[in-house]
Order: sequence, then structure tokens, then C-alpha cells
Amino acid sequence: MTTEHRPRDLVLVGHGMVGQRFLEAFVEQPGAAGWRITVLAEEPRAAYDRVHLTSWFSGTSAEELSLTPAGFLAEHGIDLRLADPAVAIDRAARTVGCASGTVLHYDALVLATGSYPFVPPVPGHDAAGCHVYRTIEDLERIRAEAQSDGTTIGVVVGGGLLGLEAAGALTALGLQTHVVEFAPRLMAIQIDEGGGQLLRRKIEDLGVNVHTGAGTQAILTGEDGRVRAMGLSDGRELPADLVVFSAGVRPRDQLARDCDLPVGERGGIVVDERCRTRDPHVYAIGECALAVDGKVYGLVAPGYAMAETAARSLAGELRDEHHFTGADTSTKLKLLGVDVASFGDAHGATEGAVDVLYSDSRSGVYKKLVIGGDGQLLGGVLVGDTESYGLLRPLAIGGKPLTTAPGHLVLPAGLAPASGPVALPDEAIVCSCHNVTKGEIRAAVAEQGCATVPEVKKCTKAGTGCGSCVKLLGAIVADELAAGGVTVDNSLCEHFGQTRSELYEIVRVAGITGFSELLDRYGRGGEGCDLCKPAVASILAGLAGGHILDGEQGALQDTNDHFLANLQRNGSYSVVPRIPGGEITPQGLITIGEIARDHGLYTKITGGQRIDLFGATVDQLPRIWRRLVDAGFESGHAYGKSLRTVKSCVGQTWCRYGVQDSVGLAIELELRYRGLRSPHKLKAAVSGCARECAEAQGKDFGVIATSAGWNLYVGGNGGMTPRHADLLAADLDKETLLRTIDRFLMFYIRTADRLERTSVWLERIEGGLDHVRQVVLEDSLGICGELDSLIDRHIACYQDEWAAVLADPDRLRRFTSFVNAPGAPDPTVTFVPERDQIRPARPDEDGRVLTPALIAGPHLEVHSA
Repeated sequence: MTTEHRPRDLVLVGHGMVGQRFLEAFVEQPGAAGWRITVLAEEPRAAYDRVHLTSWFSGTSAEELSLTPAGFLAEHGIDLRLADPAVAIDRAARTVGCASGTVLHYDALVLATGSYPFVPPVPGHDAAGCHVYRTIEDLERIRAEAQSDGTTIGVVVGGGLLGLEAAGALTALGLQTHVVEFAPRLMAIQIDEGGGQLLRRKIEDLGVNVHTGAGTQAILTGEDGRVRAMGLSDGRELPADLVVFSAGVRPRDQLARDCDLPVGERGGIVVDERCRTRDPHVYAIGECALAVDGKVYGLVAPGYAMAETAARSLAGELRDEHHFTGADTSTKLKLLGVDVASFGDAHGATEGAVDVLYSDSRSGVYKKLVIGGDGQLLGGVLVGDTESYGLLRPLAIGGKPLTTAPGHLVLPAGLAPASGPVALPDEAIVCSCHNVTKGEIRAAVAEQGCATVPEVKKCTKAGTGCGSCVKLLGAIVADELAAGGVTVDNSLCEHFGQTRSELYEIVRVAGITGFSELLDRYGRGGEGCDLCKPAVASILAGLAGGHILDGEQGALQDTNDHFLANLQRNGSYSVVPRIPGGEITPQGLITIGEIARDHGLYTKITGGQRIDLFGATVDQLPRIWRRLVDAGFESGHAYGKSLRTVKSCVGQTWCRYGVQDSVGLAIELELRYRGLRSPHKLKAAVSGCARECAEAQGKDFGVIATSAGWNLYVGGNGGMTPRHADLLAADLDKETLLRTIDRFLMFYIRTADRLERTSVWLERIEGGLDHVRQVVLEDSLGICGELDSLIDRHIACYQDEWAAVLADPDRLRRFTSFVNAPGAPDPTVTFVPERDQIRPARPDEDGRVLTPALIAGPHLEVHSA
């Protein structure tokens, strides 16, 4: 007689970030076989990235935020029940009751119910216009109300991490925004008084009104029951049309309370080092759990660590080193464009600790390290410049005395000896999301044969969480490969064994004018590829001259350069005329408006102070550009790896704070460097005073006016990995400024790798900023004459690429959607109306093909394809 063993039932309550991480960790364990898994989710969608929730406002879709890999649930037989939360637990019967009425049996129950936003119980807290900031549905409601008529002022209650995120969202939605914080400074838990003062100043400079040391007494409403104002503890009233409560969170532990599981005095389900509750069949992880150290952790990394502990424990794979006894609470993020980081004992609470400070209020940088009596790095605060966070946090966690002078760790790049991953001990945790040490990364390279960062990520999971450690991860991998005698291949591609900078020198010295010639003489055979063709095309455009669409050059270009326009998501293209310094005449505005109207284009004023026209088809591009060129406009090179814009404030000409003519200089710089082909795009700005309205310190090169001249900053950028620019030279006269920028740009173009921004190049190049300063200011390499000659040649030979296309019938022939039907619209390029303009149709929408120049009043006339 045989006995059938029924599968054991595992019920997971909650499918947030921590819940999904538990599932992934559990199914990886050998002991997970034989379990039947059911997941009860309160929200109507599967787990998504709540850390980057605010990116939803800038266009990131719910699908892009999803953390559940396609096919994952089906592959592992996981039954996910959306919008069906657990409502009751019967521990004696081992069952869970669901909102739908279903009752599920469990052999093991994991509670990952997370937390809920704390809303102060003040009068009016539930009035119309009051919101919390927790889910995608919350954000949808906030956006809808912010865009409604009559909503102009938003108030955020709470100046912590999430509160400042919410303030950034309201500001982006166009509301006048206030932040009310009961503590005496912003982010009081994470940063100290000095860091808080700088953070406040930076955020107020962005137009957000900050009120610290003030509590919310009441939400005042009008006759219609809607929010009209907020009463503060100091007696003031703030006008308000919309209120977002972001004053902290509380553990969602009601299910545990109702079934008599112990909870902490201030909430949180009590668990042991295995993440088990008092009932050995019930576990709790993430924000709903009170760990053995008496803390409720509200960060993703501790939640992931608890998830892995519970998964190993349930699968019988738990070892002592996997017990959860506490976690790193380091934080690095960007709030309203301001870089902020905190790690370890940031407030210096350890007895005998001393502070090492670096503060530059003019540049907006504050750094503090807390050093123990034995020389150990205990913690720190970084505001305005967080580049060193990846190195400092592991050093603090490592728990060993520093081998580098603390002062060197806070000084800006170029003012102190470089400290890299070699300074980290093997036990230093590099990836706190998955608790991966430097030693484990080294072992993945030396023992597992991993030779690239993606391979190490797959092997160790390092860098697959929040991503803040990826840069350090790459440096460790490179160091370990070098230490093992492995030669890191820096070849541009399989067709060229040289780097991009080496090919630049070959083309320059040998006078090569074509790709085939370069490939025949210095390549490895073949016909080239998508890596080398655009890179060589850029080099040839800068050195050999000629139009980029002529002859062999035309075949080298990528899609954007091929049509001198940016390809958009639905197959249409954008048109971006240059508007130097952001200055444009009324007639110029009228011309752009008429062109957009006549061709049915979507118009958008960009952050770079120019006007983008979206929705043009390939065959429309020449007609549009003919009118723009005739009106005096030229290509803005939005499609190329070249200078984009030189942004400016109004400067001394109009502003009462300005000390120099920032607009005039911005126009001169943009016209000087227009069309300059480079390894990556270039952005610049000129601010007329230290108030920095043009954000010059976030650009590849930025200029800030002083009473004595101009300060030049280099190597800054925004994007995914933002970097604050470094001061290259101060108080320059205009002639010296121009020559210094000339040399900086040409030295970068000459030595940078393919698709390497100035920020990355500046950190990679040996000697860093100090070396660049010696080259361009002191001519330490004796090449300034060559650099000057190259930029002078560029200025003398510049021609507008679109004007040249319009003058050549052969070049114009490429601008057609269909060779056999010139002028016919592309039926795959479709649009839908939105806010009196157009946008690309989504796959599920009935889009329309625009017929040329059919406009009726302010509304587009569209016709079926």
C-alpha cells in the first residue's frame, strides 16, 4: 500500500517588493519542492517598484515599474490572487479568510503586509482634496486633482524621504508647493543640522516653500467641503487646494493583532532571528515586522534580507549567517534634483566619535564623516555630491580602521589622492540590497569565471536591487581581472583592436578621410558593425569634414543621423531648431507656431530652452526644414552626439541679481560649438550669478558669473547617474574662458571612449581633474596649440547640415517613407488627439494617420488610415 503525500500549502499575504523577493528567494531553494504557493494581494496589480514610484509622474508606466518577471508565476505554479486581501487568520485551524469569501489552508503563512501611511488625526484630515502617497492609485488621484481647474497650491505634510518625493511630484505637476515638517529640519532622521540647512536652501531655490518646526493643527475646508487652507501650530494659515500626507508609515499588523500574535508597543509583528512569529507556522517580513533588535525597517534592503531569511528557513536551508539580527539603513537618493546620502552613525551618537567636515556653500556641497576613536568610519552625511557614497558605505559597514586619511575621503575630486575599491576589505558589503560582499564579487570573478558585470550580477545578484552599487561593482570586477593577469580587452569592437581615442589619433595623424580606408589599413577585416560605424563616422565628421550624408559617410550613420532627426516611439520624427541661449524673437515664435499648425505637429518647450516639434514623418522633414531655414533657423543637432544647447538665465541684462551678461555669452558659446561632433552629447549652461538659475553645475561644461569674471565648471551631467560638475578655473576673463573651454572640449573629444560622457571621462582619465587642469591651463602635454587649431578649424568649416541637405537634390532623395510612392504617408505612424494636440497612438488605440496641412481652428483634423 502506498501513501500519497499532499503538497504543503504556503500562503503569502502581500505582494509588494518584499513579497516578490520572498517568492524569488524561496523557489531558488532546493527544499522548496513540494510546496503549493498562493499569494493574496490587496492591490489590483502584481508587485511593482515602490522605491521609484515617483517616476510614474515623469512617464514611467506601471508595466515598467513591475517587479514580476514575465512567466515567473506560471513557471513556479504560483497562484496570485489580485485585489483579494486576507481579512482573518485562524491559527488553530491554520486557515486564512479572504475578502472574496475564500478560505485557504496553510502549512506555513508568511505575512508581508507592509505598512500604511500615517495621517495625523487632525480636524479635516479626511476632507476632499486630502491624499496619501503610497500606491499607483494614490498617484493617479493626485495627478487628476492637480490638473483640475482651481487647483494651484499643494501642501505636503512631512519633510522626510517620501514627503520630499511628493513635493517634487506636486512641483512637476505645476503646483505652488509647500512642505510642512514638525522637526527642526528636513530629513531629520537621516541627516544632521549642517546637511539639513544646505538641503533646505537647495530645495527652496527650486521654488518649494519649506516650513520646519511647524505642526499641522487642522485642515480647513470651504462651504463645498473641500480643502481651502491648513492651520499650523504657530498660528499661521497656509492656503491649500490639495494636501498630501507623508508624515511617516505604520506597520500593517492588524491581522496579527486579531489572531493574538505579539506586536510591539509601537506596532510591528514580533519575530525572531528566523523571521518567525510566536507561532512557528507564521512568519512576518518587511515593514510589518518588528525585528529582534527592536526596529521596524522601512527600507527595501532590510526587507529583502528578511525575505531571504524566511525563505531559507521555510525551505530548511537556513544557516547561522543568514539569521536576521539587524540591517544597514544607508540611504542614497535624489530629491527634487538634489543628491542626498546618509549611512551608518550619521549623527555621531557613538561615544568618542569625531566629525570630519567639508562644506562649500557656494558649490552646494556638504560632506560629514563620523570617525570612531580607533579610526573606524562610523557613518556620514553627503548633500550635493554623493559620488563617494559607493566607497564610503562599505567602509563604514566593514568595521575596520581606515587606511586612508579621512580628509581625503571628503575632498572634491582632484584635491585628494584617489581612493578606490582596493581600499575596501573583502568583508565589506558592496550590495546592501542582497548583502553581497566584495569578497563574494571577487570570488565570482576568480573562482566562477565571471568576466563582466552582467555575469557577476547573475552569479551574485549584486547590483540587481536599487542599483546604487553598480559603479563600484564594475570597478571591483576590473581590479580583480587585472589582479588575475587577465587583460581587459578595450577594443572598440571585433573590427578594430584600438580604442576610440586611438582611432581618433590614427585618423588625425594619417589624414584618413573614409571608413573603408581606415578599416583596410588598421582594421581586422569585415564590413564594420553598429559599434564602430557611428563611432568612426563621428570622428570623420570632426576631422575629415564633408557632409555626414555624403558618399560612404551616409551609410555609417545611425537612424537619427541618417535622417537628421530623432526617431520617436511610433516611427515619427522630431524637429528641433537651434535657439541659441534660449533667446528667440516674436517672429521666430510665430514661424515655429505656423509650421507646427500647418503640419499638425505636437509642440513642447524643453528643459534645454528650445521648442521641439514632434510627429513629423520622413517625407515631411525637408518641407518643414525649408520653412525653418528660410526663417533663419538651423539644426539644433538633437539627433547627434554633439552640442545640444547652452542654457542661460536672463543675467545682468534683466535680473537684479545678475553680475554678467549670461544670455550674450550663452549665445556666443552655442554658436561657437554648434555642430561639434563628440563621443557623447554635450550640454552646457551659463548662469549670470551664484544663484545658478541655469543649473550650470549639472552640465558637461557650465559657466557662472562672478563680479571679477567667469567660473568654469566641467564634468557634470543629469540622467540616470547624475554628477555635480567640478570647478576647473575661477574668475576668468572672456577670452581666457573661451580658450579654456575650447581646449577642454577638444581634449575630451580626443581621449574619450565611445559614448563616454564628460563626467565618466573625467573620473576615468588618469589624474582626473587635476590632470585636465594641467593640460588645458598649463599645457603640460604641449598640445594646446593642436587643440586650438582643431577648434578653430571646426568654427571656420561649420555648415548647417539641414541647409546643406536642402541645397542638394541627391541628399533630399533619402527623405521618403516609400521609395516607390514618394509623399505617401506611412500607415504605421498613427496618432490620437490629446489636449488640443497629438500624441503617438498606443497599440490598443484606434490611431489615425495625419494628412498634410489639414487643421481646423485649434483642433487637428485627422483621417482614418
